[in-house]
Amino acid sequence: MVMGMASILSSLNGHHHAACWLVLIGYLLDLADGAVARQLNACSALGAKLDDFADFTTFGIATSLLLRTSDLLDNILCMCYVLSVFVRLCFFSSGIPFMYRGLPCIYSSAILASASLLSGGNMALLRVIAVAMILFMISQNFYPHDRVLESQAWKKVVYAGGIIMLFCSSFPPACMYYLLWSVSYILFPTSLWSSKV
Repeated sequence: MVMGMASILSSLNGHHHAACWLVLIGYLLDLADGAVARQLNACSALGAKLDDFADFTTFGIATSLLLRTSDLLDNILCMCYVLSVFVRLCFFSSGIPFMYRGLPCIYSSAILASASLLSGGNMALLRVIAVAMILFMISQNFYPHDRVLESQAWKKVVYAGGIIMLFCSSFPPACMYYLLWSVSYILFPTSLWSSKV
């Protein structure tokens, strides 16, 4: 949630580059928070609600502001993006263990933030990606609950690579890493990312 609020403030102050990176840091933290809570035996109903608030702040509001311009249609797109994240968070349960209905919003946010950084904030490209991500999030397709840090060893390596890229890599390779990671979840959700705890 702190990353999301910091990203919102960065966007509002015109620091687009920082706003994108804060969303990507939130992406890494969101993939870890459930595993940490379970490891510490600190799971609770309050924690689940706080997680949803944090997701909405970071992957809804903060990410939508990456699309904001003075144009009315861009502002409508921002609102549609926030609403699709809201719908996705409210109705993610599929009734099937370890499965979501609709693309988890962390992946759409990582794709938008990475694409924004790589393209220098090219709004034409971001509009197309945002519309595609909205459709993925509100779709009825099933996506696996990818417990990255509680699953196969290679997933932990991918996660560790994300942390290394964040701190040790130059900016284009790191953005490509997050972009490929997130796109692989969309393209190969079951074959690559289904949870085998």
